Amino acid sequence: MRNAYDILKERGFIAQCTHEDELRELMGKESVTFYMGYDPTADSLTAGHLLTLMAHAHLQRAGHRLITLMGTGTGMIGDPSDRTGMRQVVTREVVDHNIACFKKQFERFVEYGEGKAIMDDNSWLLDLNLVSFMRDYGVHFSVNRMLAAECYKSRLADGLTAFEFTYMLLQAYDFLELYRRYGCRLQLGGNDQWSNIIAGAELIRKAEGVQAYGLTFNLLTTGDGSKMGKSAGNAIWLDAAKTSPYDFYQYWRNVDDATVIKTLKLLTFLPMEEIIAMAEWEGSQLNKAKEILAYEVTKTVHGQKEAEKAQEAAKALFSGAGDIKDAPTTDISRSELAGGLNIITLLEKMKLIPSRGEGRRLITQGGIKLNGESITTHEHIIKEADFSDDGHLLIEKGKKIKHRGRLI
Repeated sequence: MRNAYDILKERGFIAQCTHEDELRELMGKESVTFYMGYDPTADSLTAGHLLTLMAHAHLQRAGHRLITLMGTGTGMIGDPSDRTGMRQVVTREVVDHNIACFKKQFERFVEYGEGKAIMDDNSWLLDLNLVSFMRDYGVHFSVNRMLAAECYKSRLADGLTAFEFTYMLLQAYDFLELYRRYGCRLQLGGNDQWSNIIAGAELIRKAEGVQAYGLTFNLLTTGDGSKMGKSAGNAIWLDAAKTSPYDFYQYWRNVDDATVIKTLKLLTFLPMEEIIAMAEWEGSQLNKAKEILAYEVTKTVHGQKEAEKAQEAAKALFSGAGDIKDAPTTDISRSELAGGLNIITLLEKMKLIPSRGEGRRLITQGGIKLNGESITTHEHIIKEADFSDDGHLLIEKGKKIKHRGRLI
């Protein structure tokens, strides 16, 4: 079996690593227990989490043991990293609900159970005695070094509360606690977690005299360098109720040409030989690579059946070759038409625009079509005559989004 470190490096996961040669050698000799923490600040994971989930799957397949740590404790504070303001404080009830939602999504990537991956939460933080904690562990942290960390430096000008300043200590303590409970010696995280991860590894070294390791991942980014997983300012969720499998498929079908090969390496299990061959594709072949990417990622997240339905719907809408029954469709009643259904109202009903102002802007720029014809005014009224004999109309937003309306 190949060394898991080599697999992650070859596929482009790794951004930074402490003691790289030493960790690689360790991974080649024994099963390494590693962990990554997730603060449950929403009720679903997003496309941005996919990279870490795929890394977990690769590591488990190579014989290593994952601890998925849910931030019952840290989630009630919020990580200040990569933020310009404080997170909204959430209640314990909300945290517990979000964790339950996360668990269902993790199980598509990782197998939990006896001798397999472990799911735990850091509720031990809720029982810490402040004075005892600061006496026993606070002495191992240099405030000067903490203030030099990027996660804090960016917040100093606008104000950093003591509430948030404790986050690094608590995350470091999590690493120590997991070492003591499970022998965990490796923490994974996004590249913005580098300072926190180093703090945890250092705490284990100082408190236990044991070498621990940290590894961070490259961010999943678009061609212009922005974080992948956003669409028109909205997150791409893994929950089908928040982002439909069709919309999820279409997001990956429309990635930039420059990022499709990189994304295939990171978010699919396709053999590297196949992906390297695709790197030579151009033109329509590159579109085929995007279809493969969209199908594979949708299959992993939502299952093969939903991936096939999304693929067929996309083909039907854009080439007329597939089954259109699963294409995104919004029902429109005759009573709505009788009252005069404005095009902007229809776009809102179809959830194609975040605001009425955005709808007007799109129409002004020629970005909205009805049944293949450009809409030229935001005062346009939808009529029953706009529907075909089978009771449907088609709205196009730009070149990549198509949505049907069904008369009922």
